[in-house]
Amino acid sequence: MKETVILDAKSIQRVISRMAHEILEYNKGVDELVLIGITQGANILCERLHDSIKKIEGVSLPTGIIDVTLYRDDINSGNSQKTVHKTDIDFSLEGRNVILIDDVLFTGRTIRAAMDAIMDFGRPRTIQLAVLIDRGHRELPIRADYVGRNLPTARDEKVVLDMRDTSDDKVMIISEIKSKGK
Repeated sequence: MKETVILDAKSIQRVISRMAHEILEYNKGVDELVLIGITQGANILCERLHDSIKKIEGVSLPTGIIDVTLYRDDINSGNSQKTVHKTDIDFSLEGRNVILIDDVLFTGRTIRAAMDAIMDFGRPRTIQLAVLIDRGHRELPIRADYVGRNLPTARDEKVVLDMRDTSDDKVMIISEIKSKGK
């Protein structure tokens, strides 16, 4: 295995700050804005974007977490065991501008599932997508509105985010080292 660090802690902090500014600029402030992270990978990114926006605007936005497990198009495939996680959206989405947050955008299937799940909570004015990493390889016509970093990858590479501790944050590409044979 070969691990290549793409973003370190300071780079991630700068990227999140830039994304927060872009979100605020496009939406002309925080009116009717809510943040929703997709469970697992995006929880911490959602918190960090919230904190960055709060630092800039002095306003704490409604923030939620959504689980997309039951909305996935591969839910009935026997490839892996599906664990349902908690969804926590305790505010209305009617007429709001939802910033849907994910850590890595890959095929687009998780985002499609998240949009279906969001619609079960109401009819937002808009759903905008913010991702830390866009690695390409889309299978659906989905694109992010706010991208921390475009990172072209091979399909067999993995993008791993370690964002548990702000001082040690990192984004890595992990790839198999192929042995030379006959």
